Amino acid sequence: GAEVVASCHDVHETRFLALSVSDASDDVVGVIRAGARGYVTKAISTEDLAQAVRRVAAGDAAFSPRLAGFVLDAFGAGAGEVAVADTELDRLSTREREVMRLIARGYTYKECASELFISVKTVETHVSAVLRKLQLSNRNELTRWAVARRIV
Repeated sequence: GAEVVASCHDVHETRFLALSVSDASDDVVGVIRAGARGYVTKAISTEDLAQAVRRVAAGDAAFSPRLAGFVLDAFGAGAGEVAVADTELDRLSTREREVMRLIARGYTYKECASELFISVKTVETHVSAVLRKLQLSNRNELTRWAVARRIV
């Protein structure tokens, strides 16, 4: 999703509306940050989807009602604060963000591995990468960092 939108910046006057099964805040915000004008889930009715397509084509934004809050939360802070948060989060891969969120919520490495269907060693590798990329020292700092940005 986000990768496709970001790779099409050179296509003049193209507007994107994401249609996805995911309603995870990271997915929604990531696609919007990449340049999409809207995001709806596949549970949307045919009429609402048609209306969303028309709105995005006209240059407006369109979101499934439940998802609009994610976007408002992500972009509701001051401009400087959002830019810093974007840069920091953009350093992480999607899987690193998933692991980071679980660790920040208090999951053990073993619980993360089970939740994400990966090995404990892979979780450890992702946590190390997250800490290094965010210049944090330990899980406690990671949790504080995530809470301060309303990621967990």
